[in-house]
Amino acid sequence: MDSEMPICLPSAISRRSFLRILGATSAAATAIPTLAQSAVQPQSAGAPSTAGHRNAGQSDMGEMHQLPPDAIIISSNENPLGPAQSALSSINAVASTGGRYHHEEAQKTVSAFRDIFGLKKDYAALFPGSSGPLDLALMSNIGRDKPLVYADPSYEQGWRAADTMKAPKFPVPLTADYAHDVRAMLKAHPSPGAYYIVNPNNPTGTMTPKQDIVWLLKNKPAGSIVIVDEAYHHFSNDESVLDLVAQDQDLIVLRTFSKIYGMAGLRAGIAAARPDLLMKFGSITPAARSLASISITSSAAARASLMDKDLVPLRRKINADVRSETLEFLTKHDYTIIPGSQANMFMVDVKRPGREFQQEMLKDNVAIGRTWAAMPTYVRVTVGTREEMAKFQTCFVRCMDTHPNATSASLHRPVFHIPNELYRS
Repeated sequence: MDSEMPICLPSAISRRSFLRILGATSAAATAIPTLAQSAVQPQSAGAPSTAGHRNAGQSDMGEMHQLPPDAIIISSNENPLGPAQSALSSINAVASTGGRYHHEEAQKTVSAFRDIFGLKKDYAALFPGSSGPLDLALMSNIGRDKPLVYADPSYEQGWRAADTMKAPKFPVPLTADYAHDVRAMLKAHPSPGAYYIVNPNNPTGTMTPKQDIVWLLKNKPAGSIVIVDEAYHHFSNDESVLDLVAQDQDLIVLRTFSKIYGMAGLRAGIAAARPDLLMKFGSITPAARSLASISITSSAAARASLMDKDLVPLRRKINADVRSETLEFLTKHDYTIIPGSQANMFMVDVKRPGREFQQEMLKDNVAIGRTWAAMPTYVRVTVGTREEMAKFQTCFVRCMDTHPNATSASLHRPVFHIPNELYRS
């Protein structure tokens, strides 16, 4: 089969046998998320959607309209800075060779990742996006007799994967300081298939201390796997758990290039785990029987971003500064926020159903994020540029000063598609 290898092959396995075992991986970034989506109800207005920023969708309220081109989109946890110049230069350098498959290109990126984080050979895999490997990590470890334990609120891809696999679900409330309550998670079920931890958490942006995850790994039942989604970890100053992968723990760590690296549309993601855990991804076989490849341009951009030593600290500071300024403004005006965010998002209490407030903000062409059932009056806001957040502040104050009025005119306002990161690239 002619394809580029997106995953680092265990040395004892031939390419042909690997293709036979991992044939399902090809649709990891597309078909598997579609499977997870099929388990939930059709979207309603403002609900999570996979449509692009400017794509119109459908809802149970009729046709969904496109946002205007000048809308402020701070709903998807994207990085407004886009790819780094080092990544763009690498894309330009390799694009002219795109007529060839270049099987070795992805291997170079995986090797660079392993070298940076001290991982052994075959302990990391590169994918065209992070949605696919996240679903594969979840679905290969849960099922009818292998429940999923996860935080509430947290990123919805966890429970959606459980619905797809018909796995029992055990949501556990966050602690008082909005960390994953690992002790309560351990008590939730005697033998789950997997524990899912998003760190920093989406939507709260808050951190779960590394020592808590270490405790869970030490005390969990044999056979259970801990899946840590570190999509937003670069924005934090806290320790990663990637070093625990090298210690052969029952652990899968997911990383994406969509967030701090600004590559959401380029699609690149990495799963790090023991080779046996990565090989289990191949047990998810409803997808097409071919092996997908990450493009050489995305692979080159990912590698250049990894090697750009100034990129993460610079962007972390930019995000932290704008986030701090925005939260200071909200606090000064006596609005209630979830404290402690270490990501490119935060949550604020709007004192009414979040979806209503989201629609009110659209009057000023400001698209903010969705809400979660566990916190129905809180909305999530992505940290945009300083200019975007200034517009957000003005709009937010107006909306907070506007009392809801369910007039017949407001009930028939156009419904707009509001972009979000489900499923992220």
